[in-house]
Amino acid sequence: MKGFFRLLFHRVGLVAVGIILQLAVLFAMLRYFWDVAPILDVGMTVLAWALVLYILSDRSNPAYKLAWIILIIGFPVFGVFLYVIFGGNRLSKRLKKKMSGMERTLQTHLQQDEAVMDALRWHEPDAAVQAQYLSNTAHCPVYQNTETVFFPSGEAAIQQMLHELERAERSIYLEYFIIAHGEVWSSVLEILKRKAAEGVDVRLIYDDFGCIRRLDYHYDRELEAFGIQARAFNRFVPLLDSRMNNRDHRKFLIIDGCVGFTGGVNLADEYANLGKRPFGHWKDCAVMLRGDAVWSMTVMFLSMWNYITENRKVDPMPEPVYRPDAVGYVQPYVDSPLDFEAVGRTVFSNMITRSRKRVWIMTPYLIIDDGMAETLTNAAKAGIDVRIITPGIPDKKHVYEMTRANYPALLEGKVRIFEYTPGFIHSKLFLADDDIAAVGTVNLDFRSLYLHFEDGVWIYRGNCMEQIRQDFDETFPMCREVTAEQAREVGLLRKLYRAVLRLLSPLM
Repeated sequence: MKGFFRLLFHRVGLVAVGIILQLAVLFAMLRYFWDVAPILDVGMTVLAWALVLYILSDRSNPAYKLAWIILIIGFPVFGVFLYVIFGGNRLSKRLKKKMSGMERTLQTHLQQDEAVMDALRWHEPDAAVQAQYLSNTAHCPVYQNTETVFFPSGEAAIQQMLHELERAERSIYLEYFIIAHGEVWSSVLEILKRKAAEGVDVRLIYDDFGCIRRLDYHYDRELEAFGIQARAFNRFVPLLDSRMNNRDHRKFLIIDGCVGFTGGVNLADEYANLGKRPFGHWKDCAVMLRGDAVWSMTVMFLSMWNYITENRKVDPMPEPVYRPDAVGYVQPYVDSPLDFEAVGRTVFSNMITRSRKRVWIMTPYLIIDDGMAETLTNAAKAGIDVRIITPGIPDKKHVYEMTRANYPALLEGKVRIFEYTPGFIHSKLFLADDDIAAVGTVNLDFRSLYLHFEDGVWIYRGNCMEQIRQDFDETFPMCREVTAEQAREVGLLRKLYRAVLRLLSPLM
């Protein structure tokens, strides 16, 4: 009983109560109008079909449009109200202005060195086409002179992060979806407090929803008392608003503009397999950059900082650091939900379609549209070795069912699927032909691909390629391979449940 009251009066409980009350008022209004004015039924039907035509004409993903259309046609009154509240990415003038400022920062401070692009074009034209897309569309240049180090576990990544934090002299920038009290965060915070006292510029962005049950409401004020500049992204409030869907899922640790980390690892104990382990062994990964490409990460962080703080004056950018002994090409990139460009999805799609031998993937969720499924199966049917590793133990059961609902079509299309038996896979990792890799925060699900702010690093023949290949080689033996027969051996009720989940997955 104490636990119930603790949850009720926690911010999570108060937000939930606020949303429930708004939904109750909404349903009461709908019921009232339905009873006293039946003619509204005709009006709402007309409005529903008008909204369907509007949805068909917009630039959203087809699966996302189909889910809304079925909901609106099946339940005109309820569906229309839900779409008005949650549908689409409608931006206010203020939000558009903030977003344009963020884009201007990237365009102004991230310029492509054409000599680097020409060199990549000479080495591998197909890789240059992928890099040109990110440079032209996402304003994210490709770099040489950048060392890449891959970490196949959260434990290894966090250990290196702590080591690099101790060496910080000028600046430390952190941006994370989840921060939670525990051994990991305590170790990081101790260094941050000490460095801030020494005069190092320490800034932190954390997602308010990601930390809603982990940090106090005004935790940013607690950090400010230590000299750490902190901001909570998109405060989660008890209002029915589609913008609550747009979370900052990015993960950056940038030190002195020289060293940058990203990947799936958040600053919480479960990512280092500490404390309770309800999901078995937590398998994660990260990549560390040293050199020119960290310039991009620095600008990306500061553009988000200015977006949150509404800073009209662009912060001074540090000078790039050169590491001429590094090999390969490195391209950090970001993806925003506030436009109609699915950068993360396109990066993955390009890697699949331009592969010649293999495409190996690790992802915690496999919730994809028909287009991505067709891209994967077409590659497999053409003789490409397409393999996907998913969790053996889920963190969210309904999401696990949605993941498994996608197995049959992929397996029948010659894609091989492996489930990680020791526990939960949280790595977001793509490998194509041993030459190209993508490491970052982007999951293969609708939220990551269309609703969240995300980031990643595209790598061509970098120092870490052998480490990534080795991680796959060591992980496959710890997995059970799923066959097409096993995927089909599902009861009728579960098939129906999965079919509904697949239909609604773009809205969840």
